[in-house]
Amino acid sequence: MTDRIAVGDRVVLDAGFRAARARLETLVRGQMLPWACEVAYGEAITGLVQLAGPEAGLTRLAGVGLGDLAQTENCAHIPLQWEAIAADGKLFTVLDADLMLVPAGDQGTALALAGAYRPQPGRAGAGLDRTIVRQCATAAIRSFLARVAYVLAHPASTTGPARAHRAEEGLSRLRGVSRAADSRSPLQEHDALNHGGLLS
Repeated sequence: MTDRIAVGDRVVLDAGFRAARARLETLVRGQMLPWACEVAYGEAITGLVQLAGPEAGLTRLAGVGLGDLAQTENCAHIPLQWEAIAADGKLFTVLDADLMLVPAGDQGTALALAGAYRPQPGRAGAGLDRTIVRQCATAAIRSFLARVAYVLAHPASTTGPARAHRAEEGLSRLRGVSRAADSRSPLQEHDALNHGGLLS
């Protein structure tokens, strides 16, 4: 299967647009965004291995491409691309997306990502269930946004791996949902859909 899958997510931050835009500009110049991408892709592949077997995990993120930050009075936009190494050693674009900030009401800011996700080409990606791939890709996007959202809302926070759990809890609070509901693994999400008859 080589078809791209549309993915996206959105969260509203408890931070003003101008402040969040300035913080995003700072993040672009550092290593936080590539780190968040790497962690998110690793989590997606872990989910694929749980659901589809070890061969689906023969890939790793090779690089992150960040375009120029474009800014207007009411929008900040960054093209984002993830490059990964497939099982055969070839590079492929796993994610081609846009990361955006826009005002949300008088005091809030919406952080959103929209794009296309592609499973690895070749035998390792062939035959993967589209629903499973979508669930794992969605989990990756949520994981990435969790970290970015937390840092934008808490600029003094540390952004290293030790703060990953804290960042995801921050996203859960921003979304207004419980930690248990927002942190389900792709395997748990798949089981929930299956038990509910949505995959039958």
